[in-house]
Amino acid sequence: MISTDRSGHGLIFLAGSTACGKTDLAIELAARLPVDLISVDSSQVYQGLDIGTAKPSGKILEEVPHGLIDIRSVRQPFSAADFCLEAGKLIENSFEKGRIPLLVGGTMFYFAALLRGLSDLPPANSALRARLVKQAKQRGWPFLHARLEQVDPQAAERIDRQDAQRISRALEINLLTGLAVPTEAAGNGLIEKGVKVTRLNIVIPDRQLLHQRISKRLQQMLDDGLVEEVEKLKEQWPQGGTTPALRSVGYRQVWEYLEGQVDYSTMVERASAATRRLAKRQLTWLRNEPGAAWFDGTSPTLAPTLCRYLEAKGVISGGTKLEKRA
Repeated sequence: MISTDRSGHGLIFLAGSTACGKTDLAIELAARLPVDLISVDSSQVYQGLDIGTAKPSGKILEEVPHGLIDIRSVRQPFSAADFCLEAGKLIENSFEKGRIPLLVGGTMFYFAALLRGLSDLPPANSALRARLVKQAKQRGWPFLHARLEQVDPQAAERIDRQDAQRISRALEINLLTGLAVPTEAAGNGLIEKGVKVTRLNIVIPDRQLLHQRISKRLQQMLDDGLVEEVEKLKEQWPQGGTTPALRSVGYRQVWEYLEGQVDYSTMVERASAATRRLAKRQLTWLRNEPGAAWFDGTSPTLAPTLCRYLEAKGVISGGTKLEKRA
């Protein structure tokens, strides 16, 4: 997390649902503005999860570095607290260089945690977590989600019925403390440090078009070798299907297919449906977070429009070159 008062410094949040084009947009902005890109994606942190996370290619990452990509193996956990710590270091480095951190992604909880800080919560309990995972293997994550609904209905409402990591953590907090998962942050985030945060939300206004983009992108991932990518991960970590990394949308459904639980067409249908649900949750979160400016992700002039907006807001200086650099 940011360690000192940073009043007067500013950064940019670029958020949006899956398949809205925010990664390509961030790369375009990096060609025009003095920004350092930092990924806000709970899956792109993992090495080997490339196709299914829509991770930028190695060539693009060489030309336009992104912080917090490929920093963990599949077997290493990566929490919101880890994100705040690592992102904070990169933000400080960017400030020291006189540049603007641009955080881009779709893991909304990470954005909120960085902005407002995290509540003081008990550390993970490996023995309790193992018992919960064992129950999930026997009865499924929806069963544990139903259990969470009984003890902490507000947390259950915020968490998807298949979100293994968040379900287990919420139950862990309830069982260890006897209390509901806090919704109020501890106040140790960017706001408290005086950092000016300019929030840009990218949206595809037509829901049908968004769903078409989701289906098209999934098919492209499959054509690019998503199944083969998961096969390779499965060979390296046969028990990896229980890890948060490989329980993420897309990977979970392909893993089930490789385990023989569903056929190919069912896998595709489930992955597409899960991605649509993810997009809906992301948009709901964004709508409930006031203070952001919204932009149409289908606009052909989106990048220069954002540049002009940032200049008008004083985020970038009037002398900044707004046209794309060669």
